[in-house]
Amino acid sequence: MSIPTRPVHGASGASPCSREGARAVLAAAVLLPLVAAWSMPAQARGPVAGEAFPVKPLRLVVPFPPGGGNDIVGRTIAQRLVEVIGQQVVVDNRPGAGGTVGVSIAAQAAPDGYTLLLGSVGMLAHNPALKPDLPYSPLRDFTPVTLLVTSPMLLAVNPALPVKSVGELVALARSSPGKYSYASAGSGSSLHMTAELFLRTAGVEMLHVPYKGANPALVDLMSGRVDAIFSTMPPAIPQVKAGRIRAVAVTTRARSAALPDVPTVLESGLRGFEVSNWQGIVVPARTPAARVRRLNRDLLATLALPGMAEALLAQGSEAAGGTPEAFGALIRGEIETYTRLVKAAGIRAE
Repeated sequence: MSIPTRPVHGASGASPCSREGARAVLAAAVLLPLVAAWSMPAQARGPVAGEAFPVKPLRLVVPFPPGGGNDIVGRTIAQRLVEVIGQQVVVDNRPGAGGTVGVSIAAQAAPDGYTLLLGSVGMLAHNPALKPDLPYSPLRDFTPVTLLVTSPMLLAVNPALPVKSVGELVALARSSPGKYSYASAGSGSSLHMTAELFLRTAGVEMLHVPYKGANPALVDLMSGRVDAIFSTMPPAIPQVKAGRIRAVAVTTRARSAALPDVPTVLESGLRGFEVSNWQGIVVPARTPAARVRRLNRDLLATLALPGMAEALLAQGSEAAGGTPEAFGALIRGEIETYTRLVKAAGIRAE
């Protein structure tokens, strides 16, 4: 690049003074945009090509208390993600309002790739279908990174309840409408939505008892304060194997490899009922695309680590993975599906 200079006093060449001025103008033209750019906030600049990421610990927001299904999956992923990225991953449990509190906190975090949300079908699809006035929008406020795992929900009862099959539970509930209760992890949670869809499909009534997470709900199921639950698999499996709760059925079309002797709701005779639970990672909207791609790559590598598939299967979950675009399409499709179901069944958030 050259900047023409005007001869002094009619001379045919540029004077030393004019050449120095040209160099100063050129330097200013090159440096001033760079100074302006680097004086901008980091998130406005976006990541620079080749920039190291991450260079500090990540925060994984889990919108439920420790010990529940979402928390168990989140901690399993977080512990192994450390091996891939070389940074700590801090699990930040933020329970309340069926996941709404934690999701809202994550939505308001800086879009720099350092805050991740463990999203589930309950928070990203059920809640929007049930509650049009949510303080967050999954499609507006988040960018998908990847689907992590899929799993069935487990219908379980207190062992003292005279129920060993779906048919027996339906008959018992029909004999005394509203007498028997079921626990959930809060109004609008996946546990609540699954149970309500089951009751509507079966044409029976049970009393809904919401808790601030799956773990306290399971504690009261074991003590007999409530009669039944549709639980995520990770926290329920140990209690089933210990005999503290009785597994009745799983909600997917096929049986679960984690509990192969437990039948599905479909094969138990209740047609038209099938539910799959899932968890995945999303980040605040406007997170730079390069960091989303990096997080996707690192999470897929985490799912592929030796022993990871087996660890997830022991919790009743199957590793999934996939692109941000595929996960986004799943979220949109699930919101549409559950919105139609809520309207058709007349389900209301409590």
